[in-house]
Amino acid sequence: MKVYGIKTCGSVKKAFKFFKDNGIDYEFIDLKKTPVGCEKIEEWIQKAGIDKLFNNRGTKYRQLKLKELNLDNEGKKKWLCRENILIKRPVIELDNGDVIVGFDEEKYKEI
Repeated sequence: MKVYGIKTCGSVKKAFKFFKDNGIDYEFIDLKKTPVGCEKIEEWIQKAGIDKLFNNRGTKYRQLKLKELNLDNEGKKKWLCRENILIKRPVIELDNGDVIVGFDEEKYKEI
């Protein structure tokens, strides 16, 4: 599986710990070093949903004052393409094609 995120993100750190504790191998893609394009974001939106993927609670969201723009789904998608830091993390692509967004220990245990 592939794990997309940022090393300093608390949720990503929790996911790393869970994977290590459970002997799960993964490939890490750092969004700061290797940003993803709109095509990948569109794929994640199709599988997980825009509201799940768009992080409206992070520092970058507040810095950019995006709440004031009252973005629709298309607007959110454009911002995700422009600013990968707005992606809720981690994004996990499973080998079967499924996508999990965010740290959810119960969901990880199920899988």
